[in-house]
Amino acid sequence: MNRFDRITAILIQLQSRKVVKAQDIADRFDISLRTVYRDIRTLEEAGIPLYGEAGVGYSLVDGYRLPPVMFTPEEAIAFVTAEKLMEKFSDTALQNNFASALYKVKAVLRNTEKQLLENLDGHIEVNDRKHNNKLPINTLDVLLKAIADKKAVQMEYRAVGRNDDSNRLIEPIGIFHENENWYTIAYCHLRESYRQFRIDRVKNIALTQQDQQERTSLKEYREKEQVYCNQEVQKVVLRVDKKIVPYIQNQRHYYGFVSEEIYDDYVEMVFLTHHIHEGLPRWIIMFADSAEIIEPQSLKDRIIELLEKISKKMKLSKSY
Repeated sequence: MNRFDRITAILIQLQSRKVVKAQDIADRFDISLRTVYRDIRTLEEAGIPLYGEAGVGYSLVDGYRLPPVMFTPEEAIAFVTAEKLMEKFSDTALQNNFASALYKVKAVLRNTEKQLLENLDGHIEVNDRKHNNKLPINTLDVLLKAIADKKAVQMEYRAVGRNDDSNRLIEPIGIFHENENWYTIAYCHLRESYRQFRIDRVKNIALTQQDQQERTSLKEYREKEQVYCNQEVQKVVLRVDKKIVPYIQNQRHYYGFVSEEIYDDYVEMVFLTHHIHEGLPRWIIMFADSAEIIEPQSLKDRIIELLEKISKKMKLSKSY
């Protein structure tokens, strides 16, 4: 890319965000910070109204707008490809919003690019997913608004293995697509911790006016999760009454179940798990009166801690 094209691209980048860091510009164009500063001075000398703040970044003066941008044929092709993907992998509200935005983009295309999009429209196809997990009409749209405006969301959710819905107040921090499904990571007020929700299992959803508390970002959460997953797994041994086993057979695989030994009155189960502090102890509490923890002691201690917390809350609610 020559310098003129790079400076033009920097100007478009400045218009695309409220604040742009010098390092972000350097990373995008693979140039030094010194070159970034020189290009910014060139824009200033050309009369572009921008200002910079040390340690923050550069911004265009509010109200300044570029004239319609001319797109390359390759960029125009990217639009129609993105449109096909949106039709298959997003909910109806997000599809409609994208289509509206694309009409505005097409309005500034030259006639040659418009003709190019029309010619390609019938030649790009995204096949249906293996599982017909149709998304609720506006789930992604509501979640994205909640993340942008830092608001909480009220929803009805059906967890895996459940036959009924639960009402959840959540504070979403991000969404992602993985293994043919959309997910959101959110702080769940019901569980009092971060949880992952599969979006096609959301039955009803609504944006509330309740502000989110200061939460971690999705990137920070995933980085911590990766560190957590890289930790050594721990062995857990449970003895569970036989009468309870049919009710937990499906769920146990989520917590690292590896083997079992069947005896007269109980089943001894072995787990290798990362969930020693949160997921596994909370799951065991569901049937703790019919189970015995053989090892480790740290799991017993964690369950005692949670039960004491529950007991304290129950006593407080009773006093009301």
